[in-house]
Amino acid sequence: MSNQEIVSIGKKNYMSNYSQFPIAIRSGKGITVTDEDGKEYLDFVAGIAVNALGYGDEDEKKALLSVIESGVLHTSNLYYNSHAVNAASMLNALAGSEEVFFCNSGAEANEGALKMARKYGSAKGKSVIISFNHSFHGRTYGAVTVTGQEKYHKGFSPMLPDVVYAAFNDLDSVKALADERTAAIIVEPLQGEGGIIPAEKSFLEGLRAIADSLDALLIFDEVQCGLGRTGKPFCFQHYGIQPDILTLAKALGGGLPMGAVVAFSRAKGIFSPGDHAATFGGNVASSALAEVVLSKLPSLSEAVEKKGAYLGKKLDEIVSKHPSLCTEARGMGFMRGIDLKIAPRSVIAKCMEKGLLVCSAGYTVLRFVPPLIASEEDIDKAAAIVDEALSELE
Repeated sequence: MSNQEIVSIGKKNYMSNYSQFPIAIRSGKGITVTDEDGKEYLDFVAGIAVNALGYGDEDEKKALLSVIESGVLHTSNLYYNSHAVNAASMLNALAGSEEVFFCNSGAEANEGALKMARKYGSAKGKSVIISFNHSFHGRTYGAVTVTGQEKYHKGFSPMLPDVVYAAFNDLDSVKALADERTAAIIVEPLQGEGGIIPAEKSFLEGLRAIADSLDALLIFDEVQCGLGRTGKPFCFQHYGIQPDILTLAKALGGGLPMGAVVAFSRAKGIFSPGDHAATFGGNVASSALAEVVLSKLPSLSEAVEKKGAYLGKKLDEIVSKHPSLCTEARGMGFMRGIDLKIAPRSVIAKCMEKGLLVCSAGYTVLRFVPPLIASEEDIDKAAAIVDEALSELE
């Protein structure tokens, strides 16, 4: 079928909660994808920071084929499976953590973390969760409640109780809300949907100190910024500040649905049998791909630290060249954005016409989250297309 035919069928049968672009992806190789009409695109979206290894990775193929040949794609958590056990062990070794719970998505991971926080605080009279304005933690009820953006709450009130919002990178605003009823603080070390905004080190240090002083848990949501995207295996490693709970997803399953709640020493042992579950959590196929991703994570992270700096340099050059349309470039590693003075969608559409996929973050940011295997040559090609697109919009 053609792009047009697939789009027509989709519009007829899908719920209208996505504002999709009119192409259908058919295949991919490296960091290039091809649509149903045969047009190729350099992909700097990567399934929104999911396809860390790009497309057609041979090790992922082998792992998935091995699982398919075994005949067992799923076992349920009534039993162990070697892939999930190994992936959990690898995660703990890389993060310095002690326990892992596998689920299916970032929202599910954050739901698990919030339940851990409430259970931890329940015996101590603590229930309040502090989150931040412009944060994003997912679309399920707990996750969307701690998402500090009114547009995601509209029409779904009442939200869950005992959730308050401070200003990101403003420690005084946190101190004004924190008290003996605080069970946890949840924060993205690098805000994604809020506009690609890195946390200041002093801010995260302050959050750690506040959580410690109140016997509250510090939760880092690294669903988007974790797993090598910022140039370290985990974003918190840039800051030298360890959370009590870390949430992950997106890249973890190598393209298949997978999330994780990772507990450090203070949060170890909070859950007991029956407290929480996920039918597909630790699915055999997803876990087999997670083993591949995690095995490559140290070397990928090291490469992204260097190439991410190069991407940042190219984006700074674009901003300098187009001051009438751009405010600034910001971000870390391969999670970066250009803050625009025009609607990102117009730039995205122009780039798509020219064979580049990019996406937006917040209201004004053009977001770049390519596969972690992207080269400097790929970055040069992408930057040239963005430059050309902006020139045509000036």
